[in-house]
Amino acid sequence: MKRNYVFVSVGLTALAGLAALSASNAQTQMQHRGGVMAMQPAVTKAIAVLHPTQGNNVHGTVTFTRLASRVRVVADITGLTPGQHGFHVHEFGDCSAPDATSAGGHFNPMGQPHAGPDTTMRHVGDLGNITADASGRARLDVVLPLITFEGPNSVLGRAVIVHAKADDLRTQPTGDAGGRVACGVIGIARRDTVR
Repeated sequence: MKRNYVFVSVGLTALAGLAALSASNAQTQMQHRGGVMAMQPAVTKAIAVLHPTQGNNVHGTVTFTRLASRVRVVADITGLTPGQHGFHVHEFGDCSAPDATSAGGHFNPMGQPHAGPDTTMRHVGDLGNITADASGRARLDVVLPLITFEGPNSVLGRAVIVHAKADDLRTQPTGDAGGRVACGVIGIARRDTVR
């Protein structure tokens, strides 16, 4: 009988040792698979590089920078017709269609009506209008609420769209801003290259 207890005791000790070794290996594997166990720094900057849709010549960049509870949006765009152009974050980071319809509609995770960027109840993606000068260049520098880099309002992996016409800030669900003249996917920016 004593021998049975010894074997059971030795067996349990061996099993415990194997479990500990297995847990250690699993942790090592997790660390080696992209640093899952390591703390990742919070995203503080993102960028979309705009490319023209078919038949257009619009280029530019849009940067997003975290500022406490808000995000600063800076756009620098060329190749536009003079005047105002609707400017939105759309739901999919897919600019593959010639007319950028692959980017879907305005990013609207909270199911709100379309409105201007200063309106409380609006699409997260409603950025309003950007105004091009006589040479076709437009610059915008605004600080907005609602946009985030994490959670349901995260714009990472979505698309910035510039439209052919002005957004009237009323017509549902698009603001009657016309076709899409440029599209760019929003990605994490290198901290040392984005101002």
